[in-house]
Amino acid sequence: MHIAILTFEGYNELDSLIALGVLNRVRNSGIATREVTEDPAIMNILRGLDPSRQLIAAQCSGALVLARLGLLNDIPACTDLVTKPWVVAAGVEVLNQPFHAKGNIATAGGCLASHYLAAWITARLEGNDAAEGALRYVAPVGEKEEYIERAWRNITPYLPSPAPALV
Repeated sequence: MHIAILTFEGYNELDSLIALGVLNRVRNSGIATREVTEDPAIMNILRGLDPSRQLIAAQCSGALVLARLGLLNDIPACTDLVTKPWVVAAGVEVLNQPFHAKGNIATAGGCLASHYLAAWITARLEGNDAAEGALRYVAPVGEKEEYIERAWRNITPYLPSPAPALV
């Protein structure tokens, strides 16, 4: 298969790179993740991740990295179907859903679940209005409300509850 995706200066990378990513799924993604988790140099750098002071998000095979770092102890994860057996073998429960978060750690399963991670991070750091604005910008025309509602349905259970109003 020979495909050309034309891009120009000032292009929106989502317009080209998501299509490229979908087209590349003809092969399995994340095939080198197990090798990465066995590389002491890489894993030693990643051991500096600290959910007490950072939001940590992993998509698909990234859940295996978090599992091997010990960041998913007692936290179920979402991942892709290719990586699922490896994450389970690492002792982590894998959920059959696109997004899950506990505290400052979030995982998403499936390449197109990336917007759940992005919306969760944006809502946590910049607020719900900023997250909704970003989702609205990237949502397909004619499906914006449905797209945004689905995103909120998936991430809202994992966002901190708003502080009660002072009377």
